[in-house]
Amino acid sequence: MLHHDRVREADLLLLPERVVVLHGSAGPVLRLCDGTRTVDAIVAELGERYPTAPVTAEVPGFLAALRKEGWLV
Repeated sequence: MLHHDRVREADLLLLPERVVVLHGSAGPVLRLCDGTRTVDAIVAELGERYPTAPVTAEVPGFLAALRKEGWLV
């Protein structure tokens, strides 16, 4: 579950017996993972929001790494 900690001013990924502190744009990327969007749709939406960011090159790998860890289904 994604949670914003106001004290730390950080996004947290709450997992069983573990908390992952997310840095940079990880929180906004994960907020788009709602079960209805594909990776391509997430990349497209982020590309519109952040036109100069390398979302096409970085977001698919980031999401794949989260899946590999079992943090994202």
